[in-house]
Amino acid sequence: MTVRRVVPVLRSEQADESREFYGLLGFEEVMNHGWITTLAAPSAPAAQISFMTADRTAPVTPDLSVEVDDVDAVHALVRDSGAEIVHPLQDEEWGVRRFFVRDPGGRVVNVLSHR
Repeated sequence: MTVRRVVPVLRSEQADESREFYGLLGFEEVMNHGWITTLAAPSAPAAQISFMTADRTAPVTPDLSVEVDDVDAVHALVRDSGAEIVHPLQDEEWGVRRFFVRDPGGRVVNVLSHR
């Protein structure tokens, strides 16, 4: 299994203000679905940060996203470990396959692969 990137997900009702602030640090918008906005560093595209009001397709809002090369394999490993799956493995309309799992500290991790 290969980790492609890790993206912190910050809850924010001020996406425009957050985009402006992180723009001062060199980030540019690369995705905006209204309820989630992702910014990336042009010089290092995997360096990203997301702002989310609330996840519109899941029961909880994740604390971070981990993109992997094979989400189905990771899902099987996590499920077999006994970790709490808080959102089932599924395909999303915006081109990702994902699930959410709770880490030992209680944080919710969005594990995904692009299709």
